[in-house]
Amino acid sequence: MDFVSSIGIRCPVCGREQCYREITPYWRYAIDLFPGYSKERIPVARFLCRQSGKTFSLLPIQMIPYFQYTAHAVIRVLLLALTVRETGQRGFHGAATGVDPDSGMTPWLVTCWFMTIVRGFRRAHATLIQWYDLSGARSREKSKVCEEVSGYFSGLDWLRKVLKWDLMALAVTRYSRQTSFFLFGVPSQWRGREGPL
Repeated sequence: MDFVSSIGIRCPVCGREQCYREITPYWRYAIDLFPGYSKERIPVARFLCRQSGKTFSLLPIQMIPYFQYTAHAVIRVLLLALTVRETGQRGFHGAATGVDPDSGMTPWLVTCWFMTIVRGFRRAHATLIQWYDLSGARSREKSKVCEEVSGYFSGLDWLRKVLKWDLMALAVTRYSRQTSFFLFGVPSQWRGREGPL
């Protein structure tokens, strides 16, 4: 029995159970920034759907589809951006310069992360309110994205000076188990068609 069968997921390509088989994994980078900069190559399990002939992968929960940076790194940088913003600085330059220079962090990247995270929270809002008080997190105004993300972080109890992955993993895992989707990011099988968005 392969790993996917042992955790009991349906094939994300065709929706059937046990229609897939494990094939050679691929390797990708995982970058973390806290407590220090680290970049490692990690294996990602891949599977072949026997019904359609398409492949799919099982990305570790601490990763975001199509992101090299871990979910922990992304959220911690966004927390840093919110803290810098409270001091009156505009833009995300302070957050980008507040991490290791080898990380390749830019203000533009921090902006992109904010948009990805807020889209994930908006998509997941109805599910997350089963476990968390997210009443302070609703705003659709483009100019108030930082306040909206801050409201989500507050409701999830993520507004901490030192946010550990264990606390973040609880919300990420709960959402994924409930819906079979990633809290943040969109996997390849949902790109370009109606999915969980």
